[in-house]
Amino acid sequence: MIEDNRLLRDGIAAMLRGQRDLKLVVVANGADAALLQARETKPDIVLLDAGLGDHHSHRLAAKVREVAPDARVIVMDLLPVQEDILEFVKAGVSGFILKEATLDELVGTIRAVAAGAKVLPHSLAGMLFTDIAKRTVQRGTPEPAESERLTRREREVIELISDGLSNKEIAQRLCIAVSTVKGHVHSILEKLTLRTRLQIAAYARNGHNGTGPPITPVPPSKPAPILRIERNASSAERRRHH
Repeated sequence: MIEDNRLLRDGIAAMLRGQRDLKLVVVANGADAALLQARETKPDIVLLDAGLGDHHSHRLAAKVREVAPDARVIVMDLLPVQEDILEFVKAGVSGFILKEATLDELVGTIRAVAAGAKVLPHSLAGMLFTDIAKRTVQRGTPEPAESERLTRREREVIELISDGLSNKEIAQRLCIAVSTVKGHVHSILEKLTLRTRLQIAAYARNGHNGTGPPITPVPPSKPAPILRIERNASSAERRRHH
């Protein structure tokens, strides 16, 4: 398991150690250590946090597959955007699990992926279908400029950086993890070919960096509702019964 949030890391580890048919061989909180341990232990399953510090987790997923070719990677996240899902799919991951999932769902996903299945929660499947439809419509159109590739969340982060907010303050404003904010900042720097937060702020104030269309402020949005994987009644129905 690769997770940089200590509370989550310890909690998930404790739950998994209570499963008789599962053996947790390594718990890591950094990319370099994780790759070294993956190379040495050759695990069957790798649980990977989608928002590891300043690292792009999809790149780490690809590297894990290089050092441990037989390992199947399951990505853990709160609510990934569709662009992230596609990057992870390209990196060869075998499954996704939302961090609001139950222990039964987590263990079920691990067992299913270990058996060779590809597991995707219903809500994430909807995102993928939306993206496939969009790409089909746009097929044959010119490649967009880098600034046009910014996701809605990245544009929100840019606006908040221009307002002088720290990563922690941005995380609180958008109701996401600090590590996720760091990942967005790193992605923004790469997409806009910038090197510092000051340059990001200048980009936002000027509207553009001279290579793409102006950036349009996006009002903060509430996190989309997450659908759990349910076998019988939905979560909403169970809540009504209780």
